[in-house]
Amino acid sequence: MTELVFITTDDCHFCEHGRGVLDELGVERREIADSSEEAAMLAASGIPLSFMPVLTDGERVIAYGRLSAKHLRKELAL
Repeated sequence: MTELVFITTDDCHFCEHGRGVLDELGVERREIADSSEEAAMLAASGIPLSFMPVLTDGERVIAYGRLSAKHLRKELAL
């Protein structure tokens, strides 16, 4: 599987919830801030950053907003 990137912002309760869901599922990822240069590059390549957090593989959005364990299990085949 490609590296997953978890894009977050400060003081975001959905981001905290998302971290918990990802940890519960054992999903390895790299976390970056929405204000980072890397996040800007992802946005320029077509990854929408309108609703935080965003979980992406760099080519597509896997999940965003309030993450769902059920959805992630399906998307990531866990």
